[in-house]
Amino acid sequence: MTGPEQAPQGVSVPEGMPTEEQILEALKVVKDPEIPVNVVDLGLIYGVETQPSGLVEITMTLTSVGCPVQDLIRADAEMAVGRLDGVNEVNVEFVWTPPWGPDKMTEDGKRQMRMFGFNV
Repeated sequence: MTGPEQAPQGVSVPEGMPTEEQILEALKVVKDPEIPVNVVDLGLIYGVETQPSGLVEITMTLTSVGCPVQDLIRADAEMAVGRLDGVNEVNVEFVWTPPWGPDKMTEDGKRQMRMFGFNV
């Protein structure tokens, strides 16, 4: 990125809206309470879209379909992104295809997991 409000070449961001990079950075405060790694580094974020109206749509998954903290993670994600300038509404949609696997984690996420004794 060339600046805090600019998107990569060829990608348009509605004026006054945060970039995908800024949204992902905001989402790094959201953690699965069962796994000590944020949802971005876990590889749970599948997509981010912004609308000129101030709507941010996040497509994500969880580590398992029956995750008992789905509502907590949704609320945390909505609150984290909702704090960004220009955001009026956040919609989090959970999807299960493709299924999550450890291969979706960032290298930083894998390193964090190993620090906590997980074998990844």
